[in-house]
Amino acid sequence: MSKPVVAIVGRPNVGKSTIFNRIVGERISIVEDIPGVTRDRIYSSADWLTHEFNIIDTGGIEIGDEPFLEQIRSQAEIAIEEADVIIFLVNGRESVTTADEQVAKILYKTKKPIVLAVNKIDNPDMREMIYDFYSLGFGEPFPISGSHGLGLGDLLDEVAKNFPQEDEEVYPDDVIKFSLIGRPNAGKSSLVNSFLGNDRVIVSEVAGTTRDAIDSPYEYDGQPYVIIDTAGMRKRGKIYESTEKYSVLRALRAIERSDVVLVVLNGEEGIQEQDKKIAGYAHEAGKAVIIVVNKWDAVEKDEKTMNEYTKRIREHFLFLDYAPILFVSAKTKQRVHQILPVINRVSENHSMRVQSSLLNEVIEDAVARNPAPSDKGRRLRIYYATQVAIKPPTFVVFVNDPELMHFSYERFLENRIRESFDFEGTPIRIITRART
Repeated sequence: MSKPVVAIVGRPNVGKSTIFNRIVGERISIVEDIPGVTRDRIYSSADWLTHEFNIIDTGGIEIGDEPFLEQIRSQAEIAIEEADVIIFLVNGRESVTTADEQVAKILYKTKKPIVLAVNKIDNPDMREMIYDFYSLGFGEPFPISGSHGLGLGDLLDEVAKNFPQEDEEVYPDDVIKFSLIGRPNAGKSSLVNSFLGNDRVIVSEVAGTTRDAIDSPYEYDGQPYVIIDTAGMRKRGKIYESTEKYSVLRALRAIERSDVVLVVLNGEEGIQEQDKKIAGYAHEAGKAVIIVVNKWDAVEKDEKTMNEYTKRIREHFLFLDYAPILFVSAKTKQRVHQILPVINRVSENHSMRVQSSLLNEVIEDAVARNPAPSDKGRRLRIYYATQVAIKPPTFVVFVNDPELMHFSYERFLENRIRESFDFEGTPIRIITRART
């Protein structure tokens, strides 16, 4: 099931970003450690007790040169469009303002649950300051303090009560679910129509179990697929047309439900920062990834162009060094026939299991060639490794002290595993644990 989406809405200077960072915790710093990808801090994953969810900080959404109140309106409308639950944040040290009332009027239009949070209530003596906010009409306000982290547990308990209860469409294990993500002008829809062509057999149009997602089951050469499309990738409206950065918000639902993600680039326009941001979400989610350069027919080229373009992709997408690259044209159907076979291959690699005995032979050989590092006289010792999960393949390596496992040596082990087994197209995870 896709993660619920929570949005934090409110006028400026009420502490939206502070609350966002409090709820997200350390996840943002982990996100920014991915080589080769930069990220805006407006969207991240979070969890509370047994609940995992995605969260939007509308305070990070800038709407160009729009007037003050129009910016607030735009941010609130994005939250209404994207979120399952909305946190309406106000400043407890000030009474209800005109801007608060403007946000409230916009939120009245939605049937989605609204949880009212009064920020900057830094000690119990200040609780009486929340009573003015009953007038906004959203029920009991929750007093919180972003700077001290007070009251967030009660707030998140209430938010979690309002998460949608949905039954995800369950497909047989042999069905490969894939999606196409990328900037709006990359030609995703044309590409789908092109490579499916007349061989596409639509079984049904399953209305979105994930709100705006549309599942299209079909079969090709005996292999069943489901392509997961989102209305958000072709979202109409002033905000989405004025900037492409919000295409990410709607792409995440499709990514979460996919086995394979096709990152579609516009060959004419080249690589842009937004491409890396969108691809970064697929990598973080642990999905199999294929990079598809579309509109290749429109690119002026010679015998070196493809190699040079491949080199640029590898430089910009360092974190996707495992992803195969295809150069296609939806318009002329050039090399489009290669897409489904590559999807099949990387999907199989994404689900691959490696026998522990073979895995440990590879690890032992790697250590013999390149001894493990030492720190202050203590050397890393690797005792045993085993695979614990698929989609993506995940390995646990038992050692004497996890602190001695340097990132570079972990990367070395990953490369040796990739050399020994075909993990093209899929990320792999290595978890280091102390032997007990």
